[in-house]
Amino acid sequence: MQKLIAPILSLPLVLVPVIAPCARAAEATASDEEATEDARKAILVYGHRSDEDQTRAASNGAMGTKTLLDTPYSITLVDQADIARRQVTSIGQVFQNDPSVYSSAPSGSINWWGTQIRGLGVRNYYIDDVPLLLYWGGDFPLEPIESVSALKGLTGFMYGIGAPGGVIVYRTKRPTAEAMLTTEAGYRTNSVFYAKADAGGPLTQDGRLGYRLNLAGEKGTAYNRAGVNRFVASLALDYAFTPDLKWYASATYEDSNLKHEPFQFYWEEYVGTKLPRPTYDYDKLNVANSFYKARTLATATGFDWSFAPGWSARLTYGYTSKRHHSNKMFVYMQNSDGEYDGYAYNFAELDRNHFAQFLLQGEVTTGSIRHEIVAGASYLATDSLFGFNDRNYYWGNDFNGSIYQDQPFRVTRTMYFDTEGWPTKERQSGVFASDTVHFGEHVQAIVGARYTRYKLLDADGDPRVDSSYRTSSVTPTFALIYKPAPYVSFYGSYAEAMEPGSRVGGEYANAGEVLKPTRSRQYEIGAKYEHQGLSMTLAGFRIERAATIDQIVDGTRRLTQDGLTLYKGVEAIASYRFAPDLKLGLGVLRLDPSIRNVSAGNETLQGNTPGGASKWQLTGNAQYDIPAVPGLSVHGNVRYIGKAPTNDANSLIIPSYTVANAGFQYETLVGNRKVTFMGNLNNLLNEKYWTQTNIGEGVNGALGVRIAW
Repeated sequence: MQKLIAPILSLPLVLVPVIAPCARAAEATASDEEATEDARKAILVYGHRSDEDQTRAASNGAMGTKTLLDTPYSITLVDQADIARRQVTSIGQVFQNDPSVYSSAPSGSINWWGTQIRGLGVRNYYIDDVPLLLYWGGDFPLEPIESVSALKGLTGFMYGIGAPGGVIVYRTKRPTAEAMLTTEAGYRTNSVFYAKADAGGPLTQDGRLGYRLNLAGEKGTAYNRAGVNRFVASLALDYAFTPDLKWYASATYEDSNLKHEPFQFYWEEYVGTKLPRPTYDYDKLNVANSFYKARTLATATGFDWSFAPGWSARLTYGYTSKRHHSNKMFVYMQNSDGEYDGYAYNFAELDRNHFAQFLLQGEVTTGSIRHEIVAGASYLATDSLFGFNDRNYYWGNDFNGSIYQDQPFRVTRTMYFDTEGWPTKERQSGVFASDTVHFGEHVQAIVGARYTRYKLLDADGDPRVDSSYRTSSVTPTFALIYKPAPYVSFYGSYAEAMEPGSRVGGEYANAGEVLKPTRSRQYEIGAKYEHQGLSMTLAGFRIERAATIDQIVDGTRRLTQDGLTLYKGVEAIASYRFAPDLKLGLGVLRLDPSIRNVSAGNETLQGNTPGGASKWQLTGNAQYDIPAVPGLSVHGNVRYIGKAPTNDANSLIIPSYTVANAGFQYETLVGNRKVTFMGNLNNLLNEKYWTQTNIGEGVNGALGVRIAW
């Protein structure tokens, strides 16, 4: 590993004296030196990110499209330029600079339990406004993505029934007005090679039909010895029937096969309070013929119609699906000697969504008061086909061992991956409306509500038993925004949300049981600022959620609903451009979570910290454009994750850890083509640590070159 990493560490030093003179030589041969110099300046402007974080607009479901300054909730939006510069491959890396958004799964592994926002797990993913189920592992591919945003907190009004932690929203790249083509190739340690192409432009002479095509693939062995094999294809189309009526469509497909990734870790059977020493000898942390195969499809189509001054309508239909086959290995850690009991988990699941939504947005003025109206209706049909029977499902203690010793076990039995055995069908329909009332230039009040009807058509797979569940709810939101100046806002908001009953995982005695829907509440106050190089968000919040608690019943572990989990805290994120070439950022999350109102039998949990919730997370980042070498910039970030209990009983604590990353980007002209060289190191200090679910991410690097044709 060190032999592979050392050249990457020294690469910026090599590139400056070698690549820069080559680029200058290419420029010197140009017939018009002045034009070449102008082109070089254009490159630098293109690579320079403007300070407009809070003035960017985001579309948030039933809330409609608003700038972040005018949205009374905390939102982080990460654009494609930042994703590309840092060569991001996972959702955890996307939000590396946001202390409130966190994934315990390192890159090169399946994100089995999803992402956390403010200490709560998030299962709500949207691709171009269409929901996608990513249960039991997986991130959405980033190659065709224009931006990723995290809406923090309850989203019952904006998106309907869902987990209360927040929503992750992906926006795919859209067609361009001018023809463009970029290609990129690169390498990641230990031996993963990747390539991707991004093309777009008009398909007709009148420019009314445009396209955007993205193709990508990667293959090899990752830093953690996992075998990576992925293919991604994405196509987006736009057609303007008239200047006021446009049709759009997008489709993204990914075929992924991740082999022999490191174990997924559980701590429920652990004896003692001292954790075993973390090791990055990944060859001892896997079963050689394990795998996780997934095929993901996300499509969306619809119409945008500006039918009157200030008024528009959007009709959207989308279909998303994910099918995965798992031969995945889980281990229950036993003691500080690193001993474990290992379980092989074989199953297949097919999750499908059909989604339709009509959204109306416009303005009405009554005297001195202006109203922004958003109204609409949506329908969501979700079918989850889960192979949960003796033929298709397997969970067994097939191997034991130590994380410091080789694991010789191999799966030799026949595996079946059809999805018959335990279907779940959910139907969700809703209508919503909101009014943002502008009292002059400085005060806004938002009132909104969504009425949702929810049906769970089958919960146990037995056609002889009616296990369906039906409910309806009204989830309101209220907010008040005060803007003493256009670049600053103070807000307070209240929101409610319904959470669907989740299916209990295979590690519990009541595996397959579906827990009932619950209601959550959120209170938030905050401030946002964007002016003269300073971007800042500050939020204080309180989230009340029904708790799910592990219970030991007749010697077996069951997942049950009991009590209340309270997540309250403060988050602050700020960045400031100290000089034209230097930008620094800081972030902090101070979380005070606790378990409340538990029933008899769980009294010992009263006041404890919910499992997996860290009270402190801190981030820092920097970007510096080196004046001596035009086009060369360096960047880095550091993140501190505080200690957190592994369970609600708080009997075992995962220690705190700090991870630092660094990289560079160099833009230049080679043969009158814009060429960008990139390099990044993750965990450059090789911090050894545990997360709640995985061994940590050892030092690893990436190199790439992108050419604009």
